[in-house]
Amino acid sequence: MLTFQRSPEGEVILIGRLDSTTSEYARTEFAEISRSCSVNFAAVDYISSAGLSVLLLTQQRLVETGDELLLVKLRKPVLDVFKIAGFDRVFRIEE
Repeated sequence: MLTFQRSPEGEVILIGRLDSTTSEYARTEFAEISRSCSVNFAAVDYISSAGLSVLLLTQQRLVETGDELLLVKLRKPVLDVFKIAGFDRVFRIEE
């Protein structure tokens, strides 16, 4: 299960798992993002390649207009997945 919330400041807050069962929901929500914003991963305990794909497609779309996703508060297991996949070089990550 994945919950997608937005703070009053515009930060995206993810809660749950970003995997193949939640990737379509995530894809729909991330499609609504049209400018730079931070994505809070403090409550994400798992991310799969399907979740990484959603983020990568969003990042590629935003970069075309000079914007980007800033990923914040990644738990170590989730951060390790980003590093293993080389996505720590694609995204700006604040630990």
